[in-house]
Amino acid sequence: MINIGEYNTLEILRDTEPGLFLGDEDGNEVLLPNRYVEDVFKVGDDVEVFIYLDNDERLVAVTDEPYITRGDFAVLRCNAVNDYGAFLDWGMVKELFCPFKEQAFKMKKGGWYLVHCYLDEKTERLVASSKTNRFLDNTTLTVAEFDKVDLIVSHPSDIGMNVIVNGKHTGLIYKDNIFQEISVGDRLEGIVKKIRPGNKLDIALGEIGYRNIEPNAKKILETLEDNSGFLPLHDKSSPEAIKETLEMSKKNFKKAIGTLYKQKQITIQNDGIKLV
Repeated sequence: MINIGEYNTLEILRDTEPGLFLGDEDGNEVLLPNRYVEDVFKVGDDVEVFIYLDNDERLVAVTDEPYITRGDFAVLRCNAVNDYGAFLDWGMVKELFCPFKEQAFKMKKGGWYLVHCYLDEKTERLVASSKTNRFLDNTTLTVAEFDKVDLIVSHPSDIGMNVIVNGKHTGLIYKDNIFQEISVGDRLEGIVKKIRPGNKLDIALGEIGYRNIEPNAKKILETLEDNSGFLPLHDKSSPEAIKETLEMSKKNFKKAIGTLYKQKQITIQNDGIKLV
């Protein structure tokens, strides 16, 4: 199957006057015009190409690399606006169309906008939408607390910055967790700091580490570092021993070491806990 809006690996079938015809295992064919043909290409070779509709609405293969592919998000510049919508620069000969109904705010020439690229099933054309939230869903999460995640900065709010999580979910980085300049469209790495009721995701920037975890776990890590990486405490220890060493309840201690064990920052032994 030849997939529009995606990279496809296809076999070079034959050399013709307008270019090379490429095909898949199902017998589908597409033209790679001469302007994209390299001297090293030979019949029988497999080549990776991007597939979309050209200015004449014909399916075409190209070796150009677009700024965005089907199903992805990116910040693109608006090159022009007409009576039907906006035309965005996505690094291809034919610009990416964003109809007015898909614009969260009316686009203007020269502006930059975060958009999602999708295939319009009625027209079989690639289309952009700046109404990005409608392509995200937190109903069924594919992430858990403390998972590493890929982020795209979406839009600011009064309490922080909204982000797209793994291209699937919405999340929020609170202001007090932002320690660097970030802008809409930035791609970052982070962790799921907390999952709130309603599957709302609290996100923290950076790698998993004691600065990004709950205070009790942080305190345990710091105490381990101060004691050569080992503490003679475990889930069978008395509440008094835990309180004397860490000044926390046994319930909070067990919860914290469970978090650290899940993150693979400690090992739990018969005689205590050890820093990895």
